[in-house]
Amino acid sequence: MQVSVSSTGPLERQLSVQVPETQISQEVHNRLQSLAKTARIDGFRPGKAPMKLLERRYATRVREEVIGELLRRSFADAVTQEQLRPAGRPVFDPLIAAPGEGLSYTATFEIYPQIALNPIADLQLTKVTAEITDSDVDRMIETLRRQRRSWTQVERGAESGDKVTLDFRGTVEGKEYSGNSAEDFELELGAGRFIAGFEEAVIGKSVGIHRFSVSFPDDFYHKELAGRSADFEVNIKRVAEARLPALDAEFFQAFGVSNGSTETFRAAVRRNMERERDQAAGALLRRSALGALEKANPLQVPRALVDNEAQRMLEEMQRNLRLQGIPGERLGAMKSETFREQAERRVILGLLLAEIIEKNGLKPEPSRVRASIEQLAAAYDDPAAVIKWYYEDDRRLADVQMAVLEEQVVDWLLAQARVEEQRVSFDDLMKQRQTGEHSQANQGS
Repeated sequence: MQVSVSSTGPLERQLSVQVPETQISQEVHNRLQSLAKTARIDGFRPGKAPMKLLERRYATRVREEVIGELLRRSFADAVTQEQLRPAGRPVFDPLIAAPGEGLSYTATFEIYPQIALNPIADLQLTKVTAEITDSDVDRMIETLRRQRRSWTQVERGAESGDKVTLDFRGTVEGKEYSGNSAEDFELELGAGRFIAGFEEAVIGKSVGIHRFSVSFPDDFYHKELAGRSADFEVNIKRVAEARLPALDAEFFQAFGVSNGSTETFRAAVRRNMERERDQAAGALLRRSALGALEKANPLQVPRALVDNEAQRMLEEMQRNLRLQGIPGERLGAMKSETFREQAERRVILGLLLAEIIEKNGLKPEPSRVRASIEQLAAAYDDPAAVIKWYYEDDRRLADVQMAVLEEQVVDWLLAQARVEEQRVSFDDLMKQRQTGEHSQANQGS
């Protein structure tokens, strides 16, 4: 077998392979001989048919089988010989395999990049910390009260913080558009969940029919409406103001505090905020570590890997939206190209993490895997059954092991890099986490 390799791009390679006809002919002959022992041909006892007859009847099919197997085997042998690591499937062209000509082909494919990590000690990471004050606890309790507020109808003009029930119909230059109307629509004024300017126009208005105009923002997701003015006719049916629940035993019980003590409730709220703080700080530190690692080690990655990851992300998004009842035609309009930027980052980080894992011989620690599974199982009614469910399936267990292994890589990075502590308020910490999660989601939406 003759092999030659050439570079056609930073990560693209062309492998030219030639397999001599003698090797193919010998393999075809060997298989025909094996076939002769069992072949049933009219006029001959099993195993007694002449070879010439077998060749006329079976040689073409047998040669095709041999060519197919030699193609796969010779390619595998060639990339091993040339010490190449293909990423994705090769494209074979041209393929010459006519009788008497042997087998020759050119395989074009991408390879994994060579990775040489820059010194981890040069990485600068940020560790965000926050102290939870009594004022933070007070604000959280008010948030919990607002979550359980009730609504009482009032006979006055609507104010910020009220909830109005209304019918609306909008037109642009006298024409209707998709989603331009609704009936019995509930709108909480001041929540900022509708078109900018609409809520402000409703404030001060009481039950009855009102007309006003509002402009869609320039970056509105429906491009045909962006920046255009819409005329609305609004029928306000009901105005209701919020009533916050009292801080009493019934309210405390709703959050699992059974003794009715304000001090006990405040302590429980603080403990929960501490858990949220630690989780948020950990997520931000992980993001800082992985972001610094990626920035310090720019990589060009194979298109095939990015395409596969983008397609996987698209299918995952479609699956999630399907569960939410999103119509099939909207799902079908989604394209994997939308996810390409985020997919490329995932591939880069995956390759960098794999390099660290291999070079340092990292393996998932069983105790951390167990703790992670127990934490996941704690949210269910029967934690023991959930734990058993993970451990009885290697694929499910592998998912947790990979997550734990990634945590161990981050721990390794933190031990090697320079870490700067940044103190912020609890609210700012939670906003940073939410902003980061929103940014990541937008890259895939």
